[in-house]
Amino acid sequence: QAYLSYSNIAALTHLARKPGWDITKTLDNVRIWTHEEGSVLSFKVEMQVKVPSHVAFSLLSDFSLRQRWDRHFLTCKVLQAVSEEEKIYHVTSAPMTGQQPRDFVILVSLRQPSRPQEPYTVAVRSVTLRAVPPTPEFCRSEILCAGFQIHSNSSSSCTVCYFNQVTSGVMPYLAANLTGSSKSIEDTALECIKFLE
Repeated sequence: QAYLSYSNIAALTHLARKPGWDITKTLDNVRIWTHEEGSVLSFKVEMQVKVPSHVAFSLLSDFSLRQRWDRHFLTCKVLQAVSEEEKIYHVTSAPMTGQQPRDFVILVSLRQPSRPQEPYTVAVRSVTLRAVPPTPEFCRSEILCAGFQIHSNSSSSCTVCYFNQVTSGVMPYLAANLTGSSKSIEDTALECIKFLE
């Protein structure tokens, strides 16, 4: 478990530091970036939020609050509190048109900055839990690497970056979006900002 947790944080940090991000959309306080490498598409949503970074961290690290701003989350329950900084959740998401609803078993790892210039980190990846096998009513999907980095800008504002390395399980939610025919990423980002503020 210690290795999984470490690799969860390390994978998100590595993704955030990759060179070659292309900006695809800029709104007032939201910017959307994409990164392509072989068959892997990653995206980053950068949000300017008027709350201190530690407040954003405490709100974003509690995934039971996620349904309040992310309409893709239907249910989210804690399966196991591994430690203060690690929890395993079972998440179900709304079906896309003509598709089965999906579910995910995810490990959420939290890290506070050890130095002032470091971000707060909320890293997410799929894990296998024998106690929660796939069921016929859901299509079990996988999150390779996702999560938030929260950088402090001042005592009352921060930049929240959401990352997701896209797998085929998450792709239906994004395909329409990245081609510009849907605004779900933007809408979710704006809901997130509203929720945090």
